Amino acid sequence: MADRRLQVFHTVAKQLSFTKAAELLFMTQPAVTFQVKQLEEHFNTRLFERSHGRISLTPAGELALDFAERILNLTSEMEARISELTGQVSGPLLIGASTTIAEYMLPRLLGEFKQRHPETQARLTVANSETIENKVADHTLDLGLIESPSHHPNLVTEVCCEDELVMICAPFSDLAKAMSASPRQVADHPYISRESGSGTRECIDDFLRLNGVNMDEVNVVMELGSREAIKGAVAAGLGVAVVSSTTVVKEVKLGELIAIPLDPPLRRQLTLVYPQEKFRSKLLQSFLDFLETSPLVKEYALPRKIQ
Repeated sequence: MADRRLQVFHTVAKQLSFTKAAELLFMTQPAVTFQVKQLEEHFNTRLFERSHGRISLTPAGELALDFAERILNLTSEMEARISELTGQVSGPLLIGASTTIAEYMLPRLLGEFKQRHPETQARLTVANSETIENKVADHTLDLGLIESPSHHPNLVTEVCCEDELVMICAPFSDLAKAMSASPRQVADHPYISRESGSGTRECIDDFLRLNGVNMDEVNVVMELGSREAIKGAVAAGLGVAVVSSTTVVKEVKLGELIAIPLDPPLRRQLTLVYPQEKFRSKLLQSFLDFLETSPLVKEYALPRKIQ
């Protein structure tokens, strides 16, 4: 309901990048530029300074950003509260999730939630943790479930559960019969890594550093943004990888991959993120309550109680 120009301006101002804003809004960069230009013409002033490929807010832009945030928040609250007058839980729930959660945990949970509340429409965006954080901070998503603690100053983070990561190798690897794998063994073998910005990669890198392995010592032979591609490369004997144990259950049962526990164990917290200032609608609260009570949640060990 809020002016589209204001929504686009808000995203550009938060990212200080027309390119990143276009990606988050699923728009072309010229379309984003056009919307901002229209708003500048409306106010008859520049909202951004453009210099050497970078942008910054002008004093007018700073003022506009402050009002834009308040307007967008009030619009969201108004829509939610008016819809709640009917007593029904309805409307779109915009959820973002990093790939492990989206592919292996959320589909059945969202299906069950839809059965309980038929008037809702869950819309799931799948991206790495960094992208999900940015989308939640820019109000293009209501909440996110990510694979690492949030570093964004404007987001509230709630711990959902713990997920164990394991090293995987091919059945014919010299590591296949090992009972456990040390950080040093991971570093010494050809290693297939996730891409930069991945919560899984951040977690693994921190784990190796904390256990005395300098990242320059890790024999990275590939960086892949697809978990399925990583599993395929490992199964072909191209190297080892560290992944969530949840994601390789089928391959281990079929004998395509060997999963080896890490020593010391590597467990990470999966977290829920949402904006500090965002009004918590009845729909969003219903989804959080559902996560606490659904039998499927216990199956996935997701989540701990969300306050």
